[in-house]
Amino acid sequence: MANLTITVDDETLKKARMRALEEDTSVNAVLRDYLEEYAGRRRERREAGRRLLELAEDSGMSSEGKGLPGREDLYDRKIARG
Repeated sequence: MANLTITVDDETLKKARMRALEEDTSVNAVLRDYLEEYAGRRRERREAGRRLLELAEDSGMSSEGKGLPGREDLYDRKIARG
């Protein structure tokens, strides 16, 4: 991971640190998140997630609202019994 040095006036940094403290984060984390968003990384992740959901919907596979099988159901299958 690369390091980045920026120049900002003291009062702005002080206010940013106070706000970050209120939000239980750090100025570094805020700037990192902003730069990731600015660079499009989050957009790429959202797009990948959207494509994954589309693939899942197009797969034809469905639990038909029943949810995932439980452990007992899985081990009761013929394939698990040998």
